[in-house]
Amino acid sequence: MAHTWSPEQYLRYGDERARPFLDLTARLGAGSPRRVVDLGAGPGTLTRLLAERWPEAEVLAVDSSPEMIARAAEIPGLTAVHADLRTWKPPGEVDVLVSNAALQWVDGHLELLPRLAGMLAPGGRLAMQVPGNFEEPSHTIRRELAAEEPFAPHVQGIASPSSHDAATYLRALQHAGLEVDAWETTYLHVLLGPDPVFDWVAGTGARPTLQALPEDLRPRFEEEFKARLRRAYPDDGRGVVLPFRRVFAVGRRG
Repeated sequence: MAHTWSPEQYLRYGDERARPFLDLTARLGAGSPRRVVDLGAGPGTLTRLLAERWPEAEVLAVDSSPEMIARAAEIPGLTAVHADLRTWKPPGEVDVLVSNAALQWVDGHLELLPRLAGMLAPGGRLAMQVPGNFEEPSHTIRRELAAEEPFAPHVQGIASPSSHDAATYLRALQHAGLEVDAWETTYLHVLLGPDPVFDWVAGTGARPTLQALPEDLRPRFEEEFKARLRRAYPDDGRGVVLPFRRVFAVGRRG
């Protein structure tokens, strides 16, 4: 079942979502790239940082969501491209190719990495980051609840994100001919407000599930999901702590 994305919901925790992108792109050693691509750019708010860093470069924001790419098109310095990253082809060799929190939505994305590496110019960089928290309660609770009646019949075949560890991406990119630096980081996000973990996942991993449910069942699912998340992530009065593991890799074409 197809689903849509909400830039407003996604950006509710914009500062927290930006941290992995900043850590990833800080490891890019590219000097004066001519073409920079952000695959899975979302609303383009982070892609704009690439345009500011390299104002002389052509910066392309590529995303398959019409809602997200419409927002990116409003940002000066970006060329917004509505396309599926699995099949999109650049207009020429790419000096910097970034994919931030997007590849986890692509089934079998390890097989996609050689094609992405092949887009790079000599000396070009590929930088990727994916969540690595799919066994945390924020995801396991959703899967368990979605498998229960009466919800299960409505969520068959929905998009489900997944990823690998840093060593797996390191080897995959090495096999694609790149020199690779890979690592993992677990952020401790302190989230405030009522049901903040639900608000977080509703903008990303839980969104396909929520949209697949009929309107008469969705409120029931949401209330039970929120209750279980509150038990898993208690608030002691100083906010909810959400541990969030991220997996990074930066490769350079020799």
